[in-house]
Amino acid sequence: MSTTLLDHLRRIVGRDALLTSPSDLLVYECDGYTIEKNKPDVVVFPTSTEQVVQIVKACGEHNVPFLARGAGTSLAGGCLPVGGGVMIALTRMKRILEVNTRDRYAVVESGVVNLWLTNHLKPHGYHFAPDPSSQGACTIGGNVATNSGGPHTLKYGVTVNHVLGLELVLPDGRVVHTGGPVEDQPGYDLTGCIVGSEGTFGVATKVWVRITRNPQAYRTLLGVFETVDDATNTISDIIGAGIIPGALEMLDGLILQAVEAAFHFGFPLDAGAVLIMEVDGLDAGLDADAERITAIARKNKAREVRRANSDSERLLLWKCRKQAFGAVGRLAPSYCTQDGVVPRTKLPHILREIKRIEAKYNLRIANVFHAGDGNIHPILLFDERDADQVQRVLKASHEILEECVNCGGSVTGEHGIGVEKIDFMPRLFTPEDLAMMLRLRSAFNPENRCSPAKMFPTAGACIEPSKAGRHAAL
Repeated sequence: MSTTLLDHLRRIVGRDALLTSPSDLLVYECDGYTIEKNKPDVVVFPTSTEQVVQIVKACGEHNVPFLARGAGTSLAGGCLPVGGGVMIALTRMKRILEVNTRDRYAVVESGVVNLWLTNHLKPHGYHFAPDPSSQGACTIGGNVATNSGGPHTLKYGVTVNHVLGLELVLPDGRVVHTGGPVEDQPGYDLTGCIVGSEGTFGVATKVWVRITRNPQAYRTLLGVFETVDDATNTISDIIGAGIIPGALEMLDGLILQAVEAAFHFGFPLDAGAVLIMEVDGLDAGLDADAERITAIARKNKAREVRRANSDSERLLLWKCRKQAFGAVGRLAPSYCTQDGVVPRTKLPHILREIKRIEAKYNLRIANVFHAGDGNIHPILLFDERDADQVQRVLKASHEILEECVNCGGSVTGEHGIGVEKIDFMPRLFTPEDLAMMLRLRSAFNPENRCSPAKMFPTAGACIEPSKAGRHAAL
């Protein structure tokens, strides 16, 4: 990278907001998908939209690629600097600019951590509904990029359902606004289009988010099952009975070992699986829902159904679930978390397939996932220092995602395509669909300077026939 560009960037953000040393850049060589790595040439830390505009314009003048990064918790290589270039780290843009409880929205900068917003809203009796497992670290801007979900999105919806508007710096340095505090604006839903675009349209610097009133009460249950099949059959029966829980999460026996060692909740280590089942809303009626869920679980051979008897017990249970991925470090030096989606009725099948693939590649695979909406998160345990293990993990991951597609599902529910799953795009979409998506990206990012080499295969791969025969909803 030219010293002229570096000098230009220093003038924009100051010497203390720019990293160039190899040891510093190592921190930014990957996100949570650690199998592929590449260092950026420089990392800059803007503190305002105006600085982002100047950085983007400087990159344009020097024809250098750039990409935005939040906390780096994404799990598909979405903020991997494939060709080096300038990484724009938004973690210093962390102001909560406005909270309007009457109109039920807040305005935040992209670097605001998801949990900070919910904690800020607590005194007002509101929260931000999307709650990924990385909630304590991930940023709102990153949530927007990948359209992230979380345990409670079964009832409340994913990030796109809670974003009202965006401020976006386009790759040519122009600032545009889509949506805003007023719902259902006329015209094309550009906000919905940008959410989930994985940073390939520009740099989101400000977000108008919908805030949700806290439920009056909760009933949180823990079902203990001898087998994964019994647990997954319970999931289908609960939804089939017309009950929409606030959350419905499954943890298998292997992940229970890690979570119990970390948090000492009292999980039964001889169980095949447990379900966390939560209903929320008005206090009246919740006991009846909890009793119906308990009866369904017992019908599916649950050996025990516990109820959280206090707020502290409920919060500890959710702490165990949300920090399960961190606890996996007790099981192996490295892990790769997959993110597939299948119809709920296919959950028993896909989990049996995961067991088969686990044996085929001589791996250990733990499972913890958003069972209510069929979003699976198999965690493949390995040691990245062993090249053979890495190859087995990649092959096993591919087979798991391939089977998700065969079941009528998808290869991602909330982690995105990034660099990890590009080869699956021709399986999910026709060549015409992919060509239209590329045209859409080009409308925002015509020179593909912003976050290049993400989401879409190379030009040659794009024209391969789609085996799935599906069409994008464009």
